Amino acid sequence: MYDMRKVEELIARWENGERDAEMRKVRNEVFDVLTLRTIYKLMEQKYILRLEGVISTGKEANVFRAVDPSGEYIAVKVYRVETSEFRHMWKYLEGDPRFARFRRNKRSVIRVWAKKEYKNLEACFRAGASVPYPIVSRDNVLVMEFVGEDGEPAPRLKDCAPEDPDGFVEELLDSLGKIYYGAGIVHADISEYNILVRGGSPVVIDMGQGVPWEHPFAIDFFRRDMERLSAVLSDLGREYTVGELVKVLEERGKKGGGKA
Repeated sequence: MYDMRKVEELIARWENGERDAEMRKVRNEVFDVLTLRTIYKLMEQKYILRLEGVISTGKEANVFRAVDPSGEYIAVKVYRVETSEFRHMWKYLEGDPRFARFRRNKRSVIRVWAKKEYKNLEACFRAGASVPYPIVSRDNVLVMEFVGEDGEPAPRLKDCAPEDPDGFVEELLDSLGKIYYGAGIVHADISEYNILVRGGSPVVIDMGQGVPWEHPFAIDFFRRDMERLSAVLSDLGREYTVGELVKVLEERGKKGGGKA
């Protein structure tokens, strides 16, 4: 657990060159001294009271359960700076008119990536899609709504079969229609790994690679998403061709009121 005093202590120890077992653990949890300073600043600004355990680990980021000053659970996503394969991120950043300029060094790319996920989540949430509500983005850290119940994170669709598959599919199609055609964002990595099951309902996550339709590769990413989505829905007992999915999502996106 990391509260403000502990983070301050870790920063001091890092700057003093200490490299004991505890500091190695800190590094393994994706923290470097600049990330620790960002966390400390977010604590000063009353976004975070304390960091608790790791919810998930990935190639690009670790997600932590945290608590805000009001006692509510939140999620803190810390993007890896040292180990991220940041060059693969360029194809999702280049051509996105929202991020026309960015330096091509690792930390700058990761910072823009975090901001990109924040903006994608914000647009999708405003469009009425079921996504985590984004709270704030600073450097390589994104603070957002905790998806779960009583401090327990919601499972991925890959690991949890919904009790009502038909109802789940209907809600998922509604949300995806609002994402693709309401917010105008192509997810670009939709799969059973990036859909959570909360109280029997879907929540779409991992929006960092999402691109607007103006992006030069948006159609390619969309086609790949539809192929994967067709397989996901088939596993839930619903068969759709790619063409049928496009029609359904477009209709539901327009029904949701269009771009927010």
